[in-house]
Amino acid sequence: MKSIFLSLGALSALIGVGMGAFGAHGLKTIISPEMLTVYQTGVTYQMYHALGLIGVALIHRQAPDSKLLHWAGWLMFAGILLFSGSLYALALLNHTWLGMITPFGGVCFLAAWLLIALFATPNIRSSDHNSRYK
Repeated sequence: MKSIFLSLGALSALIGVGMGAFGAHGLKTIISPEMLTVYQTGVTYQMYHALGLIGVALIHRQAPDSKLLHWAGWLMFAGILLFSGSLYALALLNHTWLGMITPFGGVCFLAAWLLIALFATPNIRSSDHNSRYK
């Protein structure tokens, strides 16, 4: 069974490596050190959550009917787009209003990890297969 989360995780990691290289080599002399730090934060969180998506894909193979894992994967991907994407745009465009989007991505990350923790809790996981979590 192929997994959309494995694909999204691998593509997110690929893009994260590219964005990191671009930031390290192409942006040093173009943006301020503060904005470079903002940009690097986006890269760091993108890479962590790309690996998280790959983890969700691997775990999801063991429980393909889990809605908790399904939603965790989509929330993690949304978090990458909103959190890292807004930080990249903020650093490159220097529009401070873009920083208002970042917390929504952070909430997506937190919710994704919470769903994974709930899945890992045996009593909740068993109800995941038999109840309203589907």
